[in-house]
Amino acid sequence: MLTLRFARRYLFSPKSHSVINLISGVSLVAVAMPVAAMIILLSVFNGFEGLIRQMATAFDADLVITPREGVVFPVERIDTAALGQLQGIEGCCAVVEHEALVGYGESRAMVTVRGVEDHYGDLFPIREAMVTGEYVTRLGDYDKAVIGQGLSYRLGLRSPVGAPLKLYALRQNSFSSLLPIDGYTMRELPLSGTFSLDAESEERYLLTSIRLACELFGMEQGATALLLKCGPEGSSQRLKAQVQEAVGEQFEVRTRYELRQTFYDIMTYEKWGIFFISILVVVVASFSIVGALAMLIIEKRDEQLTLRSLGADTSFIRRIFLGEGLLIGGIGALLGTLLGVGITLAQQYIGLVEMPVASFVMQYYPVEFRLGDLVAVWVVLVVVVWTIAELTVRSMISKS
Repeated sequence: MLTLRFARRYLFSPKSHSVINLISGVSLVAVAMPVAAMIILLSVFNGFEGLIRQMATAFDADLVITPREGVVFPVERIDTAALGQLQGIEGCCAVVEHEALVGYGESRAMVTVRGVEDHYGDLFPIREAMVTGEYVTRLGDYDKAVIGQGLSYRLGLRSPVGAPLKLYALRQNSFSSLLPIDGYTMRELPLSGTFSLDAESEERYLLTSIRLACELFGMEQGATALLLKCGPEGSSQRLKAQVQEAVGEQFEVRTRYELRQTFYDIMTYEKWGIFFISILVVVVASFSIVGALAMLIIEKRDEQLTLRSLGADTSFIRRIFLGEGLLIGGIGALLGTLLGVGITLAQQYIGLVEMPVASFVMQYYPVEFRLGDLVAVWVVLVVVVWTIAELTVRSMISKS
């Protein structure tokens, strides 16, 4: 296109005044830096989202089956053999969950006790999250406890392994105001180890055997939920309908993400909130193109008269300088893309910036580059640069 050739010559011509070249260079940098920052920020949010999803797999099941009415149900009501025959189901585990009070010395804390079957650790990678001791909820006839690192700090456990914990659960329909202690069931069990995951799981859950949980809460042998482990990532949503059909309408089947839907929605809102704030930075930075175009239009007035005498109309001249603005924005965006993608991939595969907390589950800040984020950044930039350049050119080059 002829107008683009004029624009390219105006931008790279060595005969142009050095001040205009300097302003154009500043405009390139002003556009490049926000673009790089947007790519890096979005990749960081993607990384933390992926990290949280990865940590959730060590604790949360892919599919959770709970009764629609009541809390406890006999496991025999569900045909676990039929579930195991579904393609993609790798295993299931019955659990009992209920609130209780845990104590160590003078410290007390409310927790959610999760009583699990012996093969729970074989289905879910909780052992990989252990930081002290080992994952053991039952050893022969002896019940043990596994808690999160955050709960360990709250209870003041200096030597967690082997520490005696006391669990208190309210007895159903037997509370006495005269002797309140008689209204609670108490069990004492040693601590076998602590795990490190997300802050909510670390401070909320205590894992033990399903046998002790049933005794503690005065339940007959049963479960409050049945946890299912699925195969490859993303298959849980596909299997949900099949599992729902197998268990019947008296049970509700939910995926891991449905259980934490609010949390994941908040993360998404935060990510795109930062994205729209970054758009404002891009808009402000793109105004530097106005100065470069304005000075170039003023400098090239004589050339404009020459072009008009050769038959060029106002629309042709406007397209030249519009192309100039788009070239500045496009080159700046390209430089920013190379910088942002380069830093992101280096952090993702090599690791440049370490996490400040030594005990965190990852050594380096998690990032994840996604092509969709890059496309969104480029679409926004094209719209912003085109609008600013169009308004500047139209206001300075009038029809004559």
